Amino acid sequence: MTFRLGLTGSIGMGKSTTAQMFVDEGCALWDADAAVHRLYSSGGAAVAPMRAAFPDAVVDDAVSRPVLKHIIAEDPQALKRIEAIVHPLVAEDRARFRDSATADILVFDIPLLFETGGEAAMDAVACVSIPPEEQKARVMARGTMTEAQFEQIRAKQMPNEEKCARSDFVIVTDTLDHARAQVQDIVRQIRAGNIHA
Repeated sequence: MTFRLGLTGSIGMGKSTTAQMFVDEGCALWDADAAVHRLYSSGGAAVAPMRAAFPDAVVDDAVSRPVLKHIIAEDPQALKRIEAIVHPLVAEDRARFRDSATADILVFDIPLLFETGGEAAMDAVACVSIPPEEQKARVMARGTMTEAQFEQIRAKQMPNEEKCARSDFVIVTDTLDHARAQVQDIVRQIRAGNIHA
């Protein structure tokens, strides 16, 4: 039987690195952000419906995230329309992965897992976590956003303490070795049948 593990965590917590650790342990990975990227890319399933709804958002036959951000900033209702287009396509992508994957453990990397109610489709949830000051330092070190942008994103996400409280596992990502040891322990528990699907 296949075990479905949701992996979540707030921005800068080390979720992508941790997701790769699960892959290293033989798990199959579905990444929500990567799915959206595929859908928005040239030939992606979201391009035509997005072009119909937001013609300016399609540049070189792909959906432009910077243009979408501008559209959302100008029209707060646009986000709901975008989500109405994209969320069903993401769900289809996730279902295709679920139905075709052959690994015993499927990891679903979904940043907004709890915010979207996605935990209901999982057998268990793991949340990555670090202290808020470390989170901020990591994000700022990337150099991809301002402190104000970071705070805006963090404000839209469920507080990490709540995500951790609602999760079956909390993976502290203070060091790579510590995170890897926790991932290995979770995989061992699942494969030993200590966590039931």
